Amino acid sequence: MVAKPYNAFTLADVEMTLLERPLFYIGDHYVTMLGLIAFAGFFAAGLLIARFLQSQIVRRFFSRFKIDTNFIAIVTTTLSLAAIVFFTVTAVNAAGIPLAWNAALPAIKLSLVQIFLLVALLIGVFWISSRTKRFLSNRLLAQSGLDRSLQYAIAQVVSNIVLVVGIFIVLENTGIHLAALAVFAGAVGVGLGFGLQNIASNFISGLVILAERPITIGDRIEVAGIAGQVEHIRARSTVIRTNDNIMMIVPNTKFIDSPVTNWTYGDRRVRFRIPVSVAYGSDIVKVRDTLLAVAGENPHTLKEPGPSVFLENFGENAIDFKLVVWSSEMSARPSRYRSDINFAIAEKFREAGLEMPFPQRDLHIRSGVLKVENVTETEIAKRRESADVSSDWRSVD
Repeated sequence: MVAKPYNAFTLADVEMTLLERPLFYIGDHYVTMLGLIAFAGFFAAGLLIARFLQSQIVRRFFSRFKIDTNFIAIVTTTLSLAAIVFFTVTAVNAAGIPLAWNAALPAIKLSLVQIFLLVALLIGVFWISSRTKRFLSNRLLAQSGLDRSLQYAIAQVVSNIVLVVGIFIVLENTGIHLAALAVFAGAVGVGLGFGLQNIASNFISGLVILAERPITIGDRIEVAGIAGQVEHIRARSTVIRTNDNIMMIVPNTKFIDSPVTNWTYGDRRVRFRIPVSVAYGSDIVKVRDTLLAVAGENPHTLKEPGPSVFLENFGENAIDFKLVVWSSEMSARPSRYRSDINFAIAEKFREAGLEMPFPQRDLHIRSGVLKVENVTETEIAKRRESADVSSDWRSVD
């Protein structure tokens, strides 16, 4: 007889058996307690790393490379999502469910590696487009002697071309062929045509604005009831800063199919018409000289063309004048300029003894007698008291 070796059965063997025992099945694979612990650990690590990538430390690191703030936000957000996806896939693999990085996803025919590569290349294309525009505007075209608005238009068009060509190249190199997209476009093109009609119209209008340049950066314009200074001309819309420092986003189609008032188109000199009325009996020569003096004393009034005064009309209650002045600096603040002129006119008229008019009527009595009685304030008070008492008695009755 041969003695069998004795195998000691310890508590550690029981614990390992419990940790390795299948808890539930997903398809042909099962998940154990160790798999759940590994899944939780990797997933928590992904969340922590994603949160760190959104911190100010990472943003300050990218800002050292002179990257735009909006682009930094896009990069950090994309990296955070990539970290979550990477650690989630790793956690699924650690849980016991194999998920290959190079295997094509169902109904997409793209692997996770290809999707990450696609997102990274698209971000790179947007960054190159932005850097191209900045390089052309601030360096290459800055010393060319071209008009500033033309430099901006050239930089914007080149940037758009780089963006479109870059997207096409990225799609072709990641396995998404444009021929396959043509079938998709033919299937839903009609629906998208109606849905994207306004976007396409605004985009084409933006190209027309950049080509014809009816408005440029820094112009003072009025369109669709909005008045302000042009700050940016983008692909879909134009940003206008009002005098209240409010940014108004105006679709580009408004500048094509609506009347646009450009105060600084070609020539920044603007003529202001300021109406002024004086009472009948005023010295009209003195009025004219006073108005010309007010216009000449304002530092923003041009000497050439010089100010002028017109006698417009003999109204019912006043003689109407019109002061015409030219200014090239106040086109951005026309209300302030008019206010300064009006304040100066009121002060000068008061010093010169010129009377401002007010509505009045002459009463002519053709027949009968009109009795005029002088009444003191005491008698007026007594009459009011007696009228109040009589009204109280009538209310009691």
